[in-house]
Amino acid sequence: MPGMNIEHFALQVAHPVAMADWYVKHLGFSIVRSSGEPVNARFLLARNGAAMLEIYRNPKASVPDYTAIDPLHLHIAFYSDNPAADRDRLVKAGARVVEDLTKTPGGDELVMMRDPWSTAVQLVKRSQPMLRGS
Repeated sequence: MPGMNIEHFALQVAHPVAMADWYVKHLGFSIVRSSGEPVNARFLLARNGAAMLEIYRNPKASVPDYTAIDPLHLHIAFYSDNPAADRDRLVKAGARVVEDLTKTPGGDELVMMRDPWSTAVQLVKRSQPMLRGS
């Protein structure tokens, strides 16, 4: 359909301000819009400008137990030129490894992690880039 693109993907989280700050510092996002109490929404723009993530806590809904959600059901994937180095850097910043560096039969390199708030984060280096700017 003409004129239709994904604007953002949203996550209801327990600590949106701290999580947004971590994503800015360690994953290269910038905050393009924010709001105050009680929601503390943060709209985060990816470095390449191709994706936006909203992190917020709306008191009308519960916060999902991200630890209980299998990363194969929900994860945020980030292109990485060097997944092993980025894995090590993110572990030092408080993330943890769920599945260490693997290589798919097609040659993609993958690392599955959880950020300090247990949201699943995947690092991916594609053998054949799928998006412009990756």
